[in-house]
Parts: sequence; structure tokens; C-alpha cells
Amino acid sequence: MNLFENVEAMAQEAEGEEACGVEETGGGWAVPSALHRQLEQRDSHRFRSPAVIRSSWVPQITEAIRKSSEYFFRTQYAEGYWWSELESNVTITAEYVMLARLLGVSINGKKDGLIKYLLGHQGENGAWGLYYGDGGELSTTIEAYFALKLLGQDPACEPLARARAFILQHGGIEASRVFTKIWLAQFDQYEWKKIPSMPVELVLLTPDVYFNIYEFSSWARGTVVPLSLVLCIRPKSPLPESLSIRELRTGDHGIRLDSRINKLFFVFDRIAKRLEKRPIRRVRRRAIEAAKNWIVDHQEESGDWGGIQPPMVYSMLALHYLGFPLSHEVMRKGLKAIEDFCVEDGEGLRMQSCISPVWDTALTLMALTDAGVDPELPALKKSAEWLVEQQILTGGDWQFKNRCRPGGWAFEFCNSRYPDVDDSAVVLNVLNRFDPKKVNGLDPCKSRGMDWLISMQSSNGGWAAFDRNNDMDILNRIPFADTEAMVDPPTADVTGRVMEVMGCWGYEPSHRAAKRGIAFLKRIQETDGSWWGRWGVNYIYGTWSVLRGLISMGEDLRSPVVRAAMHWLKDHQNSDGGWGETCASYKQPELSGQGPSTASQTAWAIMGLLAGGEERSPEASKGVQYLLRNQKADGTWDEIYFTGTGFPGHFYIRYHNYRNCFPLMALGQYLMKINGAGGKNRGA
Repeated sequence: MNLFENVEAMAQEAEGEEACGVEETGGGWAVPSALHRQLEQRDSHRFRSPAVIRSSWVPQITEAIRKSSEYFFRTQYAEGYWWSELESNVTITAEYVMLARLLGVSINGKKDGLIKYLLGHQGENGAWGLYYGDGGELSTTIEAYFALKLLGQDPACEPLARARAFILQHGGIEASRVFTKIWLAQFDQYEWKKIPSMPVELVLLTPDVYFNIYEFSSWARGTVVPLSLVLCIRPKSPLPESLSIRELRTGDHGIRLDSRINKLFFVFDRIAKRLEKRPIRRVRRRAIEAAKNWIVDHQEESGDWGGIQPPMVYSMLALHYLGFPLSHEVMRKGLKAIEDFCVEDGEGLRMQSCISPVWDTALTLMALTDAGVDPELPALKKSAEWLVEQQILTGGDWQFKNRCRPGGWAFEFCNSRYPDVDDSAVVLNVLNRFDPKKVNGLDPCKSRGMDWLISMQSSNGGWAAFDRNNDMDILNRIPFADTEAMVDPPTADVTGRVMEVMGCWGYEPSHRAAKRGIAFLKRIQETDGSWWGRWGVNYIYGTWSVLRGLISMGEDLRSPVVRAAMHWLKDHQNSDGGWGETCASYKQPELSGQGPSTASQTAWAIMGLLAGGEERSPEASKGVQYLLRNQKADGTWDEIYFTGTGFPGHFYIRYHNYRNCFPLMALGQYLMKINGAGGKNRGA
């Protein structure tokens, strides 16, 4: 028997029973009491039906919810969590190939899978892109081209010939990003002296100094420390001429200067390069030792560094150049962690940039409970207990600016030093839906988690992802920082998420943290009524996140802030009823809210409208119909576009869970809303 029977079919089964009593109500009908009992008595998977159904196509919505919920119960891991692939561009896999070559690790048995994956993602114009449909990106294409040569592909073959033409047309190696040049320099394919400096002595500066490593974002910090060692050592691993990529050179264009700040940092860079040639040897030795110890100390027991690819690969390289053999425990664990990030299937073999089980589990639990699945169901209770176990009760880098006791959650399986606000807010929101008497350790876990969450508020009233007051934007102007991701300032989407959970927990708008958070969100609203999204693409994501937060905290639905956002969402609906936004909107804000419709972005827009009381609007109805029309027979949705953000303008993510969890969440919220079952505990 299916998870949920079709509502109408079950009503017919219940017909004739004494307690059936179907009651007409305003053009709709009440759920028969016999049907309600049948639903409640399901031992395997229980579903709370809405009390009153007012839509003629609610059975179709219920069926869609049933199919989606069944999919999630099929894919839940035995331990209680959910985990889907986190897909990014091909540089992650290309760098895996380069890393193996530099470390001397054999990947002969993996070549075919790696080649299949890389060639399978090449565009018709010969390039590889940052996200689906972007037309190709230079640095990504250079790294993929080089990896394919290292894997033995003939440069005269048609795929590499097309890639080479694209690269030369777009400026060649000299026009690529700094990180690509660092990889090439290690193979003697680029000159170290042309790469901006990052002195290893920086690690010696204590947190009370104006400029120190803890002013960098957590992800930049975990990358800069090992890279400063690599830049200090300047290793060269020469290649045979057959593997050289000198054919990708077009001439030395240098690095363009685009502001006074950049010019100032270039002066500093020249000074740093002179110091590199004539270091104070005693200080240099201390710095190298300190950097090495920092790297070793920051490795997780599982071998990870920060739970993301860049610190992992650069830490392995730095320790390798310092003489750590592959047999060393640190290196052995690091290699295993890297292998654990790899996925192989019909598309070939690839490496993920990160792994997202906590995030996937919290969002999936939220979707299922929004859809009416009873939190007391054993499968959901098991997930809640798994989340409780993932709470981080040890210290981390965030403590340099926040002395609160630990209590947050990270994104990954293993990342004890870097809990993040976004994950923690969603986990606390969903755990609040469970009975503390029936989930072991829930009450103290929630209390400690909320204390930590609120303590992470920055001085300007907003919340960032990993640190407080990590907003020294000048660091994004240094020549080394051409991806402009060196800091972690408060953002609208993360702050909205915190406001939502505070509202769900019953915090009043007059609470000091809430008052400052609300003011921050209103202050940064765009003139067109939207909000910029840092961690999801883009204005649709930001607008939905903020609306949920503000309205959870009691914002008047008639306020200009809410009405402007409602107008923006409605104005950006596509003709097919869905919503979509291209990643290009980060570099071209005029493209905000524009792009092919996707399941995840449509769900965000619907939930934004629902939060603003627009459940009966034509736009919400058309959006729901879009989701119903595009659901597949197995309960899932297709989504080829990238709707997650790593670094705006530079790195994007295709979360394979987004296309499924968010539509389920939206359909469940819609069903609750049209039947008057929405409430503050659901952030609306």
C-alpha cells in the first residue's frame, strides 16, 4: 500500500460509515472523520490531513506530497540522515587530478572515470563553465584542459583543440585567476614571481592586531594558511614537454588595477616580495613552524580540514612540501577524506567541493513536517536524534570574536571548528517541532543552540555564516583575492533565517537581538523591494528568506516592506507559472529574478508569497500548478540549473536535494495556508 492514499479514493472507502459526516463548507468539503482515523492509524507513515479543503485540486496536491514524501522515506540513510550530492564546476575534479600528480598518488585505475566526467561536462564551444549554461569560463577551462593532458589525452584531439581555442580567445593563462596560476606554478607552467604574495609571517600576528588571519573568512583562513606555506616554498614539479601547456600562453598581460585600494595593495605586494627574497630568517622559521602546527591542529579526526575542498587540498600540499610522507598519519587521513568526497556513477568519477548531510537532513525534516508528516513517526524521530548528536560542543575559530559556549551545527559530517549560523538556525527551527519528552537530549540541545545562535549577531545587527564582525571588506581588494571572498559579512538570507527561528520560538520583536536584526533587514532592502541572496541564487532566495524571517517576527503584512517584496515576486513570475534566476544576476543585478523556471526557485517564491498572506493570489496558484505539472512519477523534480551559491560571481552549487525538498516544503505550506492551518510555529 502507498504511503498516502488519494484523498478522494479514501473518502469513497469511508463512505457509508456512521461517522463519515462529510460537511459542505464554503464550496469545499470537510475531511471525513473515518478518513481522518484511517490516516492517523497508519503505522508506517502518518499524515495529518488538513481539517478543511477549499481547493478543487487539493487531491492533486496531496498526491504530489505523497509521492515526494515516499521518495524521501526511500532515500533516508539507516542512521537517520539524508545526504545528496553537492555538484559544482569541474575545477574541483581537475584539482584532484593535479593534487594526485603532485603528491605522487597513483590514480591509474580512475583515469577512465575522470576523463568521462570531464569530457561529459564540456560545452559545444570547447569550454567548461562555472554553472550550467554560462557559456564557459576561462580558469575553469584551463584547469580542465590541463587535467585532461595529465590524464593522457592527446592535445590534438578534438575536445582539447576546441578548449584550447576558447582559452586563447579569452586571454590564455595570463588572464586566469590567481588560484589557477598557483596550481600551474607548482608544475613550472607559470612563474612564481608573477603571483601575488601572501607572507607566511601573517600567521604570527595575534587576533588583537588589526590585520590577522582571523579577519579572513573561515574558508579563506583555512586556505590562506597552507597556501602561504606553498607560496613561501615555491615548489616546482617539472613535467615532460608532452604534458606542458605552454601552448595556452598568449603573452604577459599582467594584473589589471581597478581602484586606488588595489594600487595600494600592489605596492604592499612589491614590498612583500622584497621581504620574501630577504626574510628575517628567525622570524620566517617561527612562521613556518606556526603555520604547520596550525594546519595539523585544524585537521579533523576524519582527515577533513574545514569540511571543504580548498583547505583540504592546500593543506595536503603544504605538508607534503614540508616533508610529510604519505605514510604519515595526517597525510593518510587527509587522503582518505579526499577520497570520501569522490562520487562515481554513470557520469564518471568526480570530487565534490563539500558534503552536506546536516543541511540536507534539516531541510528534508522541515519539508516533511511542513507537508504534514507526523514528527512522532519513528523515521523522523530518528532524524531528529541524529541532528541532536551532531551539535558541536567543542571550540573553534569563531571564539576569537565570540566567547559564548559552543552549541551550533556545521554543514558536514566532520567540521567541529566551523559551525555555521545558517545550518544552526534551520536545525533549531525543525527541532522545535519535536516533543522534547520523546527525543533524547532535545531540551538542553535546543537551549544551548539558541544561546549560541543569538550570540553570533554582528555589531550591525545582522548575522553572517561563520563569524561575528568578519567584515573587513578591504581584504577583498588585495591582489591575491581575485575571487572577492575573503570576508564573511552579515547577509540578508542568513539574518532572515535567524529571525524566522526566533519568531518560531516566541521571541518578541522588542527583544534586543530581534530588534537589531529586523532593523538590519529593513535597512538593506533593495529599492525594488527584493533582498540580495548570499547563499542561494539570488534575489528570489534572499527575498523569500527575509520575508519568512520578518513575518515570523510579527511584521505587519500590510507594511511597505512586505508589500514591496510581494510586488517584486509577482512581477518576476515566468509565463509558465514558475520562477527562475540566473547566476549571472550576481554580476548583472539588472537580471535579478530573471531566468528559466526551476523547481527550487519556484518553491522559494511560492513560500515568500505564502509568508506575505498571498496564498489565494493567482501567482501562488500558478506557481503550485507549475510544481504539480513538473513532478515526475517517482516524486522528484528535475533541475539542471545551479541554484546554490558558494562565492557570488565565482563559484556556484547544484544541490541535488534542493529540487526535491523545497517543492515539498512549498506544497505543504500551501496546503496548510489554504485550509487556515498556518501558524507562527511555521514562520508565517
